[in-house]
Amino acid sequence: MTSAPQLLAEPTWLTLAAAHQNRVNRYAAPYLARRSTNQKHPVEDFLFTYYTQKPGQLSRWHPGTGVVLTGPAAAERLAWKFYRAANEGERKLAGAPSDTPAVVLDLEKFLHKRKDAVDFAEIILSRTGGRPAQFGCFGLHEWAMVYKQEATAVRHEYLQLRLGSDGTDEVIETNKIRCTHFDAYRFYTPAASGRNELTPTRENQRELEQPGCLHANMDLYKWAYKLTPALPSELVMDCFELSWRIRAMDMRASPYDLAEWGYPPIQIETVAGKADYVAHQRAFSAEAAVLRERLRAALAALQRN
Repeated sequence: MTSAPQLLAEPTWLTLAAAHQNRVNRYAAPYLARRSTNQKHPVEDFLFTYYTQKPGQLSRWHPGTGVVLTGPAAAERLAWKFYRAANEGERKLAGAPSDTPAVVLDLEKFLHKRKDAVDFAEIILSRTGGRPAQFGCFGLHEWAMVYKQEATAVRHEYLQLRLGSDGTDEVIETNKIRCTHFDAYRFYTPAASGRNELTPTRENQRELEQPGCLHANMDLYKWAYKLTPALPSELVMDCFELSWRIRAMDMRASPYDLAEWGYPPIQIETVAGKADYVAHQRAFSAEAAVLRERLRAALAALQRN
């Protein structure tokens, strides 16, 4: 290692792990309760159903690289992926007692196994952050996902369209659609896809992502958890919570009527609604810029060690 590793004794890191578990449970426990009774929530299930990180995985606390965990409970992590016993040099540098188990992240193995994920995350984070933010999409991607679609085929079939089918279609037909995000664009209906000013693909994703996009900023959580356990769980959860709040705002601006779920609409079909949307979008973009730089710094530190 290029610098002395940090030592965390068992009482300290177990406290951090418990705090992380409580932080995750605030979001995961209601989702798991709904899932056990086959209930759905159009806003609050999303981060656990769209993204591949499951509640059990998210609830595992990781200190990140450059940290030596000590104590009997630390030895359990030897069965976890990408952990190993600290060597004598790491123990000495961290000041770990010689008579207690000590474990660290196996950074060499992690970088070998996850090289593609690390490289792609670095590219997407740096290129997205280096572009000017665009704030003219007004959340029309959600509307394009139901354009000219039969009610029985709507993605969230248990929800009502706030303006009805004809009113929803009219919003699409009287506005320009400027979506830059492939993972939103790929859910467009066939009738809507040709109305988008761009044609996002997986191949041109790194060229189109821009920091005003709600979904690009939500995806900071994806890049964070894909780099688990090399990133500290506190950073992963900061990205998760930003993504959670963005999802709520995104669905408020959607064509669905979510008032009974406690989400009043942002009426992007009006001038005032568009202004409200952009104000939220700018605020989220500023928050995401800070997290994006924290992720980039964490990635740089990984590759220096």
